[in-house]
Amino acid sequence: MPFLAFKSAVRLNHLLHPIVAGLISVIVNYGGTFILVFQAAKVAGLSPELTASWVWAVSIGVGVTGLFLSWFSREPIITAWSTPAAAFLVVALATTPYAEAVGAYMISAIAFILLGVSGYFEKVIRLIPPGVAAGLLAGILLQFGINAFGGMSLEPLLVGLLIVTYTLLKRFTARYAVVGILIVGLAFLLIQGRFDVSGLSLQFATPVFTQPEFSLNALLSVALPLFLITLTGQYMPGMLVLRNDGFKTSANPIVALTGLGSLLMAPFGSHAFNIAAITAAICTGKEAHEQPSKRWIAGVAAGVFYIFVGIFGVTLAALFMALPPAFITTLAGLALLGTLGGSLASAMADAKSREASLITFLAAAANITLLGIGGAFWGLLIGLVAYAVLNGRLPRRQPIASN
Repeated sequence: MPFLAFKSAVRLNHLLHPIVAGLISVIVNYGGTFILVFQAAKVAGLSPELTASWVWAVSIGVGVTGLFLSWFSREPIITAWSTPAAAFLVVALATTPYAEAVGAYMISAIAFILLGVSGYFEKVIRLIPPGVAAGLLAGILLQFGINAFGGMSLEPLLVGLLIVTYTLLKRFTARYAVVGILIVGLAFLLIQGRFDVSGLSLQFATPVFTQPEFSLNALLSVALPLFLITLTGQYMPGMLVLRNDGFKTSANPIVALTGLGSLLMAPFGSHAFNIAAITAAICTGKEAHEQPSKRWIAGVAAGVFYIFVGIFGVTLAALFMALPPAFITTLAGLALLGTLGGSLASAMADAKSREASLITFLAAAANITLLGIGGAFWGLLIGLVAYAVLNGRLPRRQPIASN
């Protein structure tokens, strides 16, 4: 019996880290970016019922696709709603009737299904040199690392406690560093009375079907930008996160399945969901589990948490959003430090591509926004041009890395 108890304890210990990684990615997603969905819903003049349906649709869709892809591939495939697309909709929904926007969501989703089935997306991803990909990821994550310490001026006690706790745990028990700062931070907020769950009332969300309408205006002003923004701002960096940590799942089924999920959930309000980038890095690196073969559990756990939030709609989303911004940014930044450091090391490892990787890193960190397209795309484009000029040739197709 003692031996069986020991084996059970070891098994639970192996499960704890990826489950906590999945939870942190969900908290960061809702606490950090979900406010954009509420802002877009307000701009569109949506009723509370339609807003709750949007929360339900995107949460359930993200949860089911991420859970299935992670379980099926045994790799941490973290899905999320398109954050840059939500930011775009804050503006677009002001002039587009909601029913036409829903039709545009469906057209964009069909385009992703066709892209995944065609196989072209995977071919494009494999043209990107590893150093440039690592530089891109490091540039995207840099601001999160900076923000981990930037909150010190506003919340010195909270942020200082998290940083000190993280450093001490890294020194004495590195495996529990991220788990530790989550527990210590929540305990500190509870003691201060800033995380009050006593009044929380769980209420089931009810999906509301909206009959889609199609128009040329919505096609050009919503569907096309939504497709391009999600492709360049989410799918490309999201796949590079997976490749950077050695996972080799083809992009094609991910793009096709998330596109299918987006299509099915669009009439209930979901604008688009896709493979995650920033929150994926929390689950794909060593902080989730030292053994890459165990990190898929983080994807399943994140999927379960998303589904749970979706079932109870706005209630739990609002709870995550009520956490102090400094707690969210510090938690995210510290959880991503290992990935950021590894990406920088990989970007600088190959002398032949070092300068192009550095240019990619700086361009991505600058977060350039042109023509409505975000910094990840421009950072990658500038890096690839620099690579071609400095090496006298275009990038060649890369073999898929293996962990």
